[in-house]
Amino acid sequence: MVEEGTARTIYSWIEAAKRVAVITHTNPDGDAIGSSLALTLALLKLGIDAQVVIPDGLPDFLRWLPGIERSTTYAYKKEKAVEIIEGADLIFCLDFNAPNRVNGVEEFLRRSKVKKILIDHHQDPVQFADITISETWRGSVGEMIYVFLKEVIPEEVMDKDIATCLYVAIMTDTGNFNYASSYPEIFHVVGELMKYDIEKDKIYSNVYDAYSEDRLRLQGYCMQEKMVVLPEYHTAYISVTDEELKRFNHRKGDTEGFVNIPFSVKGIRFTALFVEKKDLIRVSFRSRGMFPVNLVASEHYHGGGHINAAGGDSFKSMKETLSGFESLLPEYLNLLKDE
Repeated sequence: MVEEGTARTIYSWIEAAKRVAVITHTNPDGDAIGSSLALTLALLKLGIDAQVVIPDGLPDFLRWLPGIERSTTYAYKKEKAVEIIEGADLIFCLDFNAPNRVNGVEEFLRRSKVKKILIDHHQDPVQFADITISETWRGSVGEMIYVFLKEVIPEEVMDKDIATCLYVAIMTDTGNFNYASSYPEIFHVVGELMKYDIEKDKIYSNVYDAYSEDRLRLQGYCMQEKMVVLPEYHTAYISVTDEELKRFNHRKGDTEGFVNIPFSVKGIRFTALFVEKKDLIRVSFRSRGMFPVNLVASEHYHGGGHINAAGGDSFKSMKETLSGFESLLPEYLNLLKDE
């Protein structure tokens, strides 16, 4: 993953650093948080004051992760987050491909003059870092961090806590190995992580069996009342308004995974989730096979991502957004037909 010369350069930067900031993307998921905490814990073992900066809210189902006390959310603690970035000797950027993916943190990231290292698996990374490590074929940045630690850091830093964070990163970004994991190396990495006595079943339960009653009722409501199935286009979508989220006492992360629900319907190859925010509609896409949802996201929703997982934003009303989405489907019909 990392060429020998580049690895030596990165390690020399790490050795020279006293304080390191690890920055991840807005609306962080399990891969963003898990990989960031794993790298942070590894740097701490080298005697470096490493801390994670998250642009906005942390999902409840990730608050148990080892090292979470080393994270600061910019939206809630701006002064501390800025202090971490401005005081860093080195900055790692994980799981995002452009500075605009870190919202309010972008200004301070761009302003910093220290060395920056980007580690990401999204397509078309913007060249803003001093070193960019991009592997779009990998299922998660967590897997990349595992390889990074093995190839860049001479010391053995892996332990149970770091392995736990990496397992969460890999597990969540592959939908518990249901997608983006059809290659042998990912299972080799997971097998290596298992050697550190991680509690695989407990980890799964902590992530997927720790939702609130309100979240479960919101999911049921969405399945019963808000799921639209369009079999002629092999497509289904769910939409949730701000009023509906409030009705079910929505908390950060409650709609995580909702975009995958319609895949349980036979014949569905393209799914979408539309969630109303304060001033926009957040759009998430997923697909099966070779249907390129990143193309749909980039061409129509100011976004991007992977071929089977992407997202973007709509600045129209929910009604206009949904009607616009349905009107797009005929142009993709040939690609959506069964393979």
